[in-house]
Amino acid sequence: MDGNTYSIVMLVVMLAIFYFLLIRPENKRKKKAEAMREGIKKGDTVTTIGGIVGRVVHANKDTLIIETSEDRVRVEVTRWAISTTGVQTTDQPVEEKTDKKKKKEEPAAIEEKAAPAEEKKD
Repeated sequence: MDGNTYSIVMLVVMLAIFYFLLIRPENKRKKKAEAMREGIKKGDTVTTIGGIVGRVVHANKDTLIIETSEDRVRVEVTRWAISTTGVQTTDQPVEEKTDKKKKKEEPAAIEEKAAPAEEKKD
């Protein structure tokens, strides 16, 4: 192969790699999200992109009316604004985050207690 043919083959290989690693998975994710949004029906619990959690009480072609609390607060949202069905949660429990803060604060508290004792000795 000469240099031009080699360059063209490498360009095609690079485009194929980009397609299979970037474009195709993104298209699959979009189709899956669209199917999830189209499958929402009355009674489903949903989470919006903004984090509002509610139960669907009415579903139109383009919009949903969700009830967000026991006080029957109703909000109309578009279907594209739905992030997930069900309640979206974080991976880490809240307890672990507060423990890390306590561990970081403890050494500072020990140093503050030790400092006044040193001043009294002088």
